Amino acid sequence: MTNQEVLSEFLSLPADAQSQVVSLIAFLKQKYTYAEPHSPSLKVDLVNDPFVGMWRDRQDLGSTTWVRNLRQSEWSKTNG
Repeated sequence: MTNQEVLSEFLSLPADAQSQVVSLIAFLKQKYTYAEPHSPSLKVDLVNDPFVGMWRDRQDLGSTTWVRNLRQSEWSKTNG
Protein backbone atom coordinates (compact mmCIF):
# COMPACT_ATOMS: atom_id res chain seq x y z
CA MET A 1 0.00 0.00 0.00
CA THR A 2 1.42 3.38 -0.95
CA ASN A 3 1.52 6.37 1.36
CA GLN A 4 -1.24 7.99 -0.67
CA GLU A 5 -3.42 4.88 -0.28
CA VAL A 6 -2.79 4.82 3.47
CA LEU A 7 -3.73 8.49 3.72
CA SER A 8 -6.84 7.92 1.64
CA GLU A 9 -7.88 4.99 3.87
CA PHE A 10 -7.19 7.07 6.97
CA LEU A 11 -9.31 9.97 5.68
CA SER A 12 -12.17 7.60 4.89
CA LEU A 13 -12.42 6.55 8.55
CA PRO A 14 -14.85 8.24 10.95
CA ALA A 15 -13.39 10.95 13.19
CA ASP A 16 -13.34 8.64 16.22
CA ALA A 17 -11.37 5.99 14.32
CA GLN A 18 -8.96 8.63 12.99
CA SER A 19 -8.35 9.74 16.57
CA GLN A 20 -7.55 6.15 17.53
CA VAL A 21 -5.10 5.85 14.64
CA VAL A 22 -3.38 9.08 15.70
CA SER A 23 -3.13 7.77 19.28
CA LEU A 24 -1.70 4.48 18.05
CA ILE A 25 0.91 6.29 15.97
CA ALA A 26 1.91 8.43 18.97
CA PHE A 27 2.19 5.31 21.14
CA LEU A 28 4.31 3.47 18.57
CA LYS A 29 6.60 6.47 18.06
CA GLN A 30 7.20 6.63 21.81
CA LYS A 31 7.76 2.89 22.09
CA TYR A 32 10.19 2.69 19.20
CA THR A 33 12.14 5.88 19.80
CA TYR A 34 15.74 4.89 20.23
CA ALA A 35 18.46 6.84 21.91
CA GLU A 36 20.90 8.66 19.70
CA PRO A 37 23.59 6.34 18.46
CA HIS A 38 26.80 6.59 20.39
CA SER A 39 29.48 8.73 18.91
CA PRO A 40 32.36 6.77 17.46
CA SER A 41 34.62 5.62 20.22
CA LEU A 42 37.88 7.40 20.67
CA LYS A 43 40.87 5.31 19.86
CA VAL A 44 42.91 4.83 23.00
CA ASP A 45 46.57 3.97 22.88
CA LEU A 46 46.57 1.33 25.62
CA VAL A 47 50.26 0.63 25.23
CA ASN A 48 51.09 4.17 26.33
CA ASP A 49 48.11 4.81 28.59
CA PRO A 50 49.27 5.57 32.17
CA PHE A 51 46.32 3.65 33.62
CA VAL A 52 47.47 0.35 32.14
CA GLY A 53 50.12 -1.17 34.35
CA MET A 54 49.80 1.54 36.97
CA TRP A 55 50.58 -0.94 39.77
CA ARG A 56 53.34 -2.72 37.93
CA ASP A 57 56.11 -1.33 40.15
CA ARG A 58 54.31 -1.78 43.48
CA GLN A 59 56.40 -4.00 45.74
CA ASP A 60 53.85 -4.12 48.56
CA LEU A 61 51.25 -6.06 46.57
CA GLY A 62 53.20 -9.28 46.37
CA SER A 63 51.72 -12.24 44.55
CA THR A 64 48.46 -11.92 42.63
CA THR A 65 47.64 -15.60 43.16
CA TRP A 66 45.16 -14.76 45.90
CA VAL A 67 43.22 -12.50 43.53
CA ARG A 68 43.04 -15.21 40.88
CA ASN A 69 41.88 -17.74 43.47
CA LEU A 70 39.24 -15.36 44.81
CA ARG A 71 37.93 -14.62 41.32
CA GLN A 72 37.81 -18.29 40.45
CA SER A 73 35.99 -19.08 43.69
CA GLU A 74 33.44 -16.25 43.36
CA TRP A 75 32.85 -16.48 39.63
CA SER A 76 32.31 -20.25 39.68
CA LYS A 77 29.44 -20.02 42.20
CA THR A 78 26.01 -20.64 40.74
CA ASN A 79 23.03 -18.53 41.60
CA GLY A 80 20.84 -21.04 43.35
